[in-house]
Amino acid sequence: MELITHRVPPGVDDAAYVKAAYLSALATGEETPTLISRERSIELLGTMQGGYNVSTLVDLLSDDDDAVASLAASQLKKTLLVFDAFYDVEALHNSGENAHATSVLESWADAEWYTSRPEVPSKMTVTVFKVSGETNTDDLSPAQDAWSRPDVPLHALAMLKNSRDGINPDKDGEIGPLAQMEDLKGLGHPLAYVGDVVGTGSSRKSATNSVLWFMGDDLPYVPNMRGGGMHRQ
Repeated sequence: MELITHRVPPGVDDAAYVKAAYLSALATGEETPTLISRERSIELLGTMQGGYNVSTLVDLLSDDDDAVASLAASQLKKTLLVFDAFYDVEALHNSGENAHATSVLESWADAEWYTSRPEVPSKMTVTVFKVSGETNTDDLSPAQDAWSRPDVPLHALAMLKNSRDGINPDKDGEIGPLAQMEDLKGLGHPLAYVGDVVGTGSSRKSATNSVLWFMGDDLPYVPNMRGGGMHRQ
């Protein structure tokens, strides 16, 4: 359950396809539930963000079991990457016979996917991870380590791998200041990346992933990625 819930990525890669196909079979009754109930399979489909999960959730809006249709609607309300499936939901709404499709459209229009998120706190206490001077993207996501960018935990090891003022890599030229960051985390607060200029250069997504791997928060249902975090420049 841990593996299929949290260790298979959402989206549209091959693993997500297999996950969505199995969960869809459970949700539609093609497979007999064992560890995963029909209801739980629908909830897990709702965590997959968009892609292979969408068509099943749209089909379930018309399920004979009203509780199942309502559960599918609640998952679609949190799913934005629906692409052309939007028109399928719209058609169900326009028929005037599917209140669940109508509720999904109303939720999207009201941006409940956004307004339901936790508010940003008015005050946050952090420990500063100071990097003097300019930080370009190659400092955070070195080009010579580009081969490992799809593997965020591995690629992040190369962040700030070269010595500089105030930065002490674990292995100069190979592994960044992991011990230094762990010592700062030991103070009990989240780390905030603080530099004079941060983010010039290309491959910024990989650079951000590296910083967040050490300074962000785990993302449920998304393996090897973290979100949140903060920086100041």
